[in-house]
Amino acid sequence: MAVARDVVGGGESLMQRCKPYVAMVSLQFGYAGMNVITKVSLNHGMSHYVLVVYRHAFATLSIAPFALALERKVRPRMTPWVFLQIFVLALLGPVIDQNFYYAGLKFTSPTFSCAMSNMLPAMTFILAVLFRMEKVDLKKARCVAKVVGTLVTVAGAMLMTLYKGRAVEMVWTRHVHLHGPNPATAAAAADKDWLTGSIFLIIATLAWASLFILQAATLKRYDAPLTLTTLICFVGTLQAIVVTFVMERDASVWRIGFDMNLLAAAYAGIVTSSIAYYVQGLVIQSRGPVFASAFSPLMMIIVAIMGSFILAENIYLGGILGSVLIVAGLYSVLWGKHKENQEKEEAAAMEIPVAIKKGVDGDGEGRIVELDEVQLEKAQANAKQAAAVAVTVTAEEAPWMQGKDEA
Repeated sequence: MAVARDVVGGGESLMQRCKPYVAMVSLQFGYAGMNVITKVSLNHGMSHYVLVVYRHAFATLSIAPFALALERKVRPRMTPWVFLQIFVLALLGPVIDQNFYYAGLKFTSPTFSCAMSNMLPAMTFILAVLFRMEKVDLKKARCVAKVVGTLVTVAGAMLMTLYKGRAVEMVWTRHVHLHGPNPATAAAAADKDWLTGSIFLIIATLAWASLFILQAATLKRYDAPLTLTTLICFVGTLQAIVVTFVMERDASVWRIGFDMNLLAAAYAGIVTSSIAYYVQGLVIQSRGPVFASAFSPLMMIIVAIMGSFILAENIYLGGILGSVLIVAGLYSVLWGKHKENQEKEEAAAMEIPVAIKKGVDGDGEGRIVELDEVQLEKAQANAKQAAAVAVTVTAEEAPWMQGKDEA
């Protein structure tokens, strides 16, 4: 019986260990499907401005019930400063990032767009250094890894943008390409806006990295992630409507039926902006943000295979070489961040978060009580006035800012 229990316990433990891996791999398939479905919708003439509106409308309706139910008692009070930050976050994410990303996706390919999105951790690291949220000490290996990884990532993005190279035909796509569009015509159409699409994707990634920086500051003032996400999606929807009215003068672009356009908007809003947010949050909570970010290159591989089958997408030599550099730089940045987290955990473990007061109960014995930062300040002030507190030691753990992918 004991052996049987051990086997069952071992099996359960193995299943628990496998859950984060299964969840992250499933998420990459979900993200890959979004890119391919969106590309098909854009190819069929759907306006990316309208797609952004519908996507975040679906996202708002999907997340709002959970925010209302789960954060009803912990939701902070809204202030004008927090609302201004939410307004800017909505402008950076739903409006700037999504519109430029969809425009770049329309002008390039799903595989190319996914490869460019792997620049996110490096761009976030650059912005964090500029805003003094990250300190760079080149005497430490982890800092060197992050700096070198960032430079390699930028080099890979520049290579993909400036050098396209010849088309590399996959073994399993020869039959598909023979029945697809004229290769010469397709190549000429792809070359036309390739540089423009690359620039759009870089702008989108920069906007998304900026969102991570501001979101980290906003969560300190408004510590309700689900509610914050709902408000960002809702305000972003309103902003996207205004942008669409300015950019699209034809009212027919708003019409949507039970077709690929509806599927693209609903899939992106519900799966990648709602379910993925929740699942990724659970994985980050249990295994950390570096673990979650490490799976992002898998999406690029899945998209490349799906795109070659479904869209008869051509993969170019410049894209392959640039992708290799970007992925290498990504893992260098993630390794540096992983080492930094380890150092912080070890430093926090060396300190004792207790304060000792003697003679409080009048029995001559010491009593140990835990103090937070506010209590510590009060105790120190009282010690200066009445000499009541003898010794106070506190430890504060600094959380690392996340993001599917932060550096």
